[in-house]
Amino acid sequence: MSMSQESISHVEIYTDGGCEPNPGPGGYGVVLLHPRKRAEISGGFRKTTNNRMEIYAAIAGLELLKQPCKVTVYSDSQYLVKAMMEGWVVAWKKKDWWRTNTERPENVDLWRRLDQLCEMHQVEFRWVRGHAGNLENECCDQLSMAALRQSNLPADEGYENKPESEDVRPALQEGEPCRKCSTPVIKQTPRKKPKHNFYYEYYLLCPNPNCKTTYTVEEAKRFVEQGPSLL
Repeated sequence: MSMSQESISHVEIYTDGGCEPNPGPGGYGVVLLHPRKRAEISGGFRKTTNNRMEIYAAIAGLELLKQPCKVTVYSDSQYLVKAMMEGWVVAWKKKDWWRTNTERPENVDLWRRLDQLCEMHQVEFRWVRGHAGNLENECCDQLSMAALRQSNLPADEGYENKPESEDVRPALQEGEPCRKCSTPVIKQTPRKKPKHNFYYEYYLLCPNPNCKTTYTVEEAKRFVEQGPSLL
């Protein structure tokens, strides 16, 4: 970041999002407090979720900024604040946006966008209790509720038209990083004879002595021909 710490602006962004019902029509509201101005924005989608609207509100707020800033984002969503401040998003990103070997995080499309915006600014997320008298939080709630009740709301493409392939993880290949420790995996040949009617001609192994994770390879699966039964 090229700007000095002395010249960078400190901005506060209050956010809220919700649906009625959940899932259902959803809206988000944002209040941005800049040293030289105050801004309010809102919007909605015809079908989405509470959590998506909470994340989207933070995205919309950060997208208002035209230059790098020091930002405090206030939200009553523990899901959003914990994901950003307790390292959930960092961990998913390190795993190429996978939560486990076979499952992506929910709302990965929005987490990616939010992460990119946070790289442009110095961002801290703080939790505030909802409906507890915080004037800016209450304003965001009113903005989001008004937005979701509008007619002709657009589609939340990441929710309604999520590609099925998004959650299908490509098979690991030799030389690619281990999904636990990032050490390049190597090909290994099993030493034991098959105990079932199939076996794997080879498998992939993480050579890191502190990991040693193994991965079966579907294309290496072979079936054993069964002889005629004597019974």
